[in-house]
Formats: sequence, structure tokens, C-alpha cells
Amino acid sequence: MKVSKGEIFERVFLNEPDIDLHIVQEAGSRVKIHVINLPGDARDSRTSRNSITIEQLGEGCTTELYGLAYVRGDEKVETETHVLHSVGGGESKQLFKFVLADRAQGGFYGELRIAKDAQKTRTEQVNRNLLLSREAQMRTRPQLEIYADDVQASHGATTGQLDESALFYMQQRGISRTDAYRMLVAAFLKDVLDTLSDTHQREELMDAIDRVVE
Repeated sequence: MKVSKGEIFERVFLNEPDIDLHIVQEAGSRVKIHVINLPGDARDSRTSRNSITIEQLGEGCTTELYGLAYVRGDEKVETETHVLHSVGGGESKQLFKFVLADRAQGGFYGELRIAKDAQKTRTEQVNRNLLLSREAQMRTRPQLEIYADDVQASHGATTGQLDESALFYMQQRGISRTDAYRMLVAAFLKDVLDTLSDTHQREELMDAIDRVVE
């Protein structure tokens, strides 16, 4: 699909099993996309595969891609992004967070390419992951291809476990381990939810996460 000059395209995908999106941006257009995966009622082997490709073909485009996945049981979520800066003066931001419990599996592949003529481009790509069990698995592979020399580009990817010292600290202050656990997971995901434009939707998703975290 095409986002024409100066237009704004904003979309939230919630628990959609397979996303295959290809967007071409014209000058001055803005794209903001959220991909959110929360667990179902049954601990099944549901698999979600998400693929998003954005091509900035006009100057001064803005692209924002956000992802949040909390999966458990034998569920799998795989997300693939391709952001292509073909001309200069554009901006892009990617923030994807995964929380994996039980035997859940996650995958993030993020391609960011800045063409030779795409000077004055600013980009950021971040993937953070939290493993809640020894059996959970996460694969992350950021890939940056930068052919211009006057750009600002940063990326980062981390995978870790819940901070036991933080859990202990909160329990020492009268918070049950279950509540502390839930609060830490919610805090980990909060910065993705904070980017949602719809305040009501943000609050509903915060409540939904609070209900599913165990």
C-alpha cells in the first residue's frame, strides 16, 4: 500500500496470527504501527508470524514500528521488519519487546538499510527480551546496512531474566511475590504501551497484561 505525500497511517494489530504488510511512503508522510501479541486462554501451540516492510521513497518521512509480545505455553511469535531509507531527511524508530514464559519461543529479525543518497537520516532500532523460564527461547538478529555517511543510527538487542534482587526488594516492602512479579513484567512492557495514541486502548491493554501475567 502507499501512504501519499503528507498523509498519516496509524494501525494497531492485536493478536493477529499472520501479518504481511508492505508500505511505500511518499514525502512527508508518517507511519505508526503497533504489533501486539498476548496469550490466549488455552496454552496451545499457536504461532504468529509478522512481516512488515516500509520503504521511504520521499524526503522527510517518519516511520515508527512498535511491538509487544507476551507468550507462554508452546506459543511462538516471530516478527520480521524491513525499513528501507532510499532518500534523505527521514526518521525511523523501532522498539520491540518480548516476554517469554514456559516453553514459548520468540524471534526478531530487523533489517535497516540506508541508501547512499539517504543523507541526514536518523534511525533507532531496539529489541529487548525477558525470559521467565529456562525452557523459553529467543532468537534476535538485527541487521544494519548503512551506505550513507551523514546519518545518525543506533541499535541494540538484549535478552535476560527477571531481576531477582528487585523481586526481593519489593517483597521486603510488603508486596507479595506474585504482585511484584506482575509489576516488574508490566514495567518492562510499559514503554511500548506508552507510545499508543489512544489513551483508552492503552489502559485496556495494560489491564489485559495484568490479567495474563502469572
